[in-house]
Amino acid sequence: MTTRVLFVGGLGRSGTTLIERVLGELPGVCALGEIVHLWQRDLRDDERCGCGERFSGCDFWQRVGKAAFGGWHRVDVHRILALRDLVERTRHIPRLAGPKRQALDFTALVTEYADYYARIYAAAAETAGASVVIDSSKHSALAHCLRWSDSVDLRVLHVVRDARGVAYSWTKTVARPETDGADEMTRYAPTRSALLWNAHNAAFGLLRRRGVAVRRVRYEEFLARPRSSVQRIAAFMGLDPSVMDLGFVEDESVELSRGHSAAGNPMRFTVGRIELRRDDAWRRQLPPRQRALVGAVCAPLLRAYGYPLSSTAEIVGAHR
Repeated sequence: MTTRVLFVGGLGRSGTTLIERVLGELPGVCALGEIVHLWQRDLRDDERCGCGERFSGCDFWQRVGKAAFGGWHRVDVHRILALRDLVERTRHIPRLAGPKRQALDFTALVTEYADYYARIYAAAAETAGASVVIDSSKHSALAHCLRWSDSVDLRVLHVVRDARGVAYSWTKTVARPETDGADEMTRYAPTRSALLWNAHNAAFGLLRRRGVAVRRVRYEEFLARPRSSVQRIAAFMGLDPSVMDLGFVEDESVELSRGHSAAGNPMRFTVGRIELRRDDAWRRQLPPRQRALVGAVCAPLLRAYGYPLSSTAEIVGAHR
């Protein structure tokens, strides 16, 4: 038996958390946050779930752990993190994207690693009574690992955002509420984020060529047309949008309820009405030289995704 999983992928700061939260409001859908970080941030460090409780105090996640493993205490976190270091790395994507019939030792490591995720997905779907679970881990290498699991019906939502907007966002200082103010999110220089933007997005294109169902959505377009975007993605997940109540999605806002994201952007704690507006501060705040540099480094994919190379031009189909 397989579990239908929508893997939300892309480089961080591309709007993946918001999109996951919105899709998590659909009936029959359970949004889990970034499961790739569950082992370290939740099991080891006991950080806060999206519901506000510590992971160890969240009833939902405790039920998931019992259903998946007989209890979280039976999970060897060190083993999983070691497996992650061995197989879930960007440098391994060419091998992960190859035929599944490879050296027995590598195949065994990848399938073991993917099985931990598959067990969580199945347990979460059972616990929530959901037909689809969402993992917004973003990491392209993890998506390639999940391709190896026979227990996962994998569908990938590839979220892209203008590389210059992503680069500017990575320069911001953002606190991590789940650590009660003790830590901040990682920051990258524009050049570094531009290289990562290229690498991660190209990897999702490779996944499509390996037969995985991949649908790309531009973050700017999602903000401009949220309802139609949700309907298209729901259909991609195998759901029937014509029978869904989408009253929580309006032209310029969405209504979000409390969820159980294991990890992710701080907005996973936000509940209530959220305004949907494009953040184009990068056009004014990112220095012209850095804007030009990021645009040059990312030009081929920017063009392929329909973004104008001029930072003063508007994106076709993303007006608000």
